[in-house]
Order: sequence, then C-alpha cells, then structure tokens
Amino acid sequence: MFDPVLKIENLRLLADTKSGQAEILRGVDLTLGRGEILGVVGESGSGKSSLVNAIMGLTGDSLRIDGQIHLNGTDLVSLSKAQMRAIRGHQLAMVFQDPMTALNPVFTIGTQLSDVIRRRFPTISKRDAKEKAETALGRVGLADAHLRLENYPLQLSGGMRQRVMIAMALLCEPEILIADEPTTALDATIEAQIVELLRDLRNDFAGSIIFISHHLGTIAQLCDRVAVMYGGRVLEVGPVRETLGHPLHPYSRALVECEVDDRPPDVPLSFIPGRVPETIDKPAGCIFASRCPFVIDACRQLIPELREVGNEQKAACLRLEEIA
Repeated sequence: MFDPVLKIENLRLLADTKSGQAEILRGVDLTLGRGEILGVVGESGSGKSSLVNAIMGLTGDSLRIDGQIHLNGTDLVSLSKAQMRAIRGHQLAMVFQDPMTALNPVFTIGTQLSDVIRRRFPTISKRDAKEKAETALGRVGLADAHLRLENYPLQLSGGMRQRVMIAMALLCEPEILIADEPTTALDATIEAQIVELLRDLRNDFAGSIIFISHHLGTIAQLCDRVAVMYGGRVLEVGPVRETLGHPLHPYSRALVECEVDDRPPDVPLSFIPGRVPETIDKPAGCIFASRCPFVIDACRQLIPELREVGNEQKAACLRLEEIA
C-alpha cells in the first residue's frame, strides 16, 4: 500500500449555464499514493480531463470548485492563482493530450526545454540548462538529442513531440506527473513505445503518475491501481489486476466487455446502450441507473457511496453483494 501524496475529497466542479447549473464533477473521492501509477478510465464526457484540470488549477474563471484537493496536506482549492502557479511546474506537471499543439511552433525544442529548466532552477546557467535539456531528451529515447534541441516542433513526428513533452514534464522534477491521454493522437506502434517509456521511467522517477486513457489494455500494462469514472463520479477503484479482472460495478463490467470481446464473429459486438448523462442532468439516484441492466427502484432514489468489497476494491453500487 502506498502512502498518500494526494487526497481528493468530495470534489465538485460546477458551472452556471442557460439551462441551469451544470455539475461536471459530482463529488469525487480519490487518493494517489507516493510512487504509484493511478489509471483513470471512462467514456468521453465522464470527467477524466476535468478532474486533472481541477488538480492542476486549470479550470478557468467560469467554473467553481467545491471540496478539497490535498497535496502533501496543502489544500490546492484554497490557494490563490499565484500560489498555484508556484506549484505547477514544481510539484505538479502535466503531459497534455495532443503533442501536435502543446509545443510552441515558433521556438526551438532547446529553447522551450531551457525555459522550463530556468523557471524551475532560476540560478542555473544557460550552458548547464542546455546540457540538462539534452540529457532529458536522451532519457526519453530521442536519438541525436543534441540535434533535436535545434529543431522546431514541426520538424518532429507526433511520437517525438510527445517524448519532448514527457521530457519537459520530468525536467520539473514534480511530485506528481499527470498524463492526460498522451497517446490519443499517436498510432498503435508509437503508443506502445510511449507506454513502455513511462513504464521504464517509473524506475528512476521518484514521483507519482496519474495516467488517463480510454484504453484498458494500456491501463493494465502500466498502472498499479485504476479508477473508473462515469458522469463526473468515481464508480469503482482498486488494484488494476483485480478491478479489470473481476470488475464489481456494472459500468466497469460493461467497459471490460466492450474492450475484450471474445464472442464468435457472427455475434454482434458488445456495447453500452443509452447515453452518457449531460452535466445539467440531476438524477436523484445512481448516475448509471438509466443504462444499468441490474437497476431496481432503489437505484433511482439513492446515491450509492463507494464501499470496500475486499482486495482493496471499492465500488458505488447498492447491489454489490447480489451481483458481485
């Protein structure tokens, strides 16, 4: 069991819209252990990216955050913008989804890496910053790192740019590295290389990683634990092998069945009927009730809490003992 470095309690992300108040996150409870890789999965619109943006303090002025996000005992929600800027790039770093647009096209790779280094270590010399940047590129598997420092982003492939983004994040020496679907824009071969890179880096990266993905196979390869999100809630969390091998929540089961379908070729593929709830929807009971094959009347009236059901697995379902 990992000692917690991050603890999220009853986190809600709210927005006022013409149709009423939208709930993007609906009371998320989650912990991240020191040195742990935590995977976060769920359909598009489940709140995965909103969760990590809230952790990073990148939600914007139009959204409101309720609840607590404790990083080493400090509540990030209570900090000012200036205080959060001091934490980003030091204790927190993030690799964004699209490596094609995350880098500034008018500056060389070396300039952008050096800027990150000199912000993190203000007294470092230009020469030492360049050497540190070159070492970082080599560390993430980019050949001819000294030449890549002179390249502009458009001269690099998508996979190379993503490696640059990972190197940039690691140069901050963060306690928590957040990777928000870092392989989405890459082909399957490059995706496998990035996952292998992150797996190798964990051996000499002293911090923790939050890894967001749609791909359960990638989560299974890389992560220690997995949290399953739906409609702005965490519906299940636990060790990755147990949670993906024996999912407890009906939604987790459905995700696994859609990912691993061993039916005969003439049998239709698995899918989850219905739609992901809108942020303005306010069901009285379980957020998954409208799509759940095990739903009963009580599910539409009561919001289930995350409950532990052995093997450190927790799930938010009223009928866990019946359907497990």
